[in-house]
Amino acid sequence: MRLFAEVGYHAATNATVADAAELTRGAMLYHFPTREALVAAAIEHIQAARLALFDAAAASPPPGRDATAHAIVAYWSLLAEPPFVAFAELEAVARTDAMVRGQLTGAQAAFDQAQVGAPFAALAQAGPGPRFQASRDLARFLLEGLSRGALTHDREARIANLMTVIDRAVRMLNRKGGVQELWGPE
Repeated sequence: MRLFAEVGYHAATNATVADAAELTRGAMLYHFPTREALVAAAIEHIQAARLALFDAAAASPPPGRDATAHAIVAYWSLLAEPPFVAFAELEAVARTDAMVRGQLTGAQAAFDQAQVGAPFAALAQAGPGPRFQASRDLARFLLEGLSRGALTHDREARIANLMTVIDRAVRMLNRKGGVQELWGPE
């Protein structure tokens, strides 16, 4: 997981992984005889770590903090964690690598189910209907895209503006707080 997050999928060769794990080539081949076996094990490990972090964020909202704001900030923070960075790397690779795409599909579906399940609903204090699902999807996919983007000019201010717009959009869809416009007063 660490290597996929730090150096990327293609640089994390089986030999590089063996070196990082302090395994001989023979021991590596014993445990992971093919690249497919290594990728499958890595995805399983990464997925377990992602779900554990996700569940921990959902289980411990700060007292008195607005649930919507907490959900957005918590997910934004998770996207910088190694399991989420490694998974994003694998998703990028899966676009052109059929083996990785095939291995990743189940983990993507499981995380999507977790995202619509009880922990995230409790985190965001959102209901099960299509309006609430749209608000969760909007926030999730905008945050994921933002985390993968390459904002180079005035990065922090632009991220702060986008986080505000995401928060307002989620509130509008959830009908929370009387928010009527995506862009607030300047």
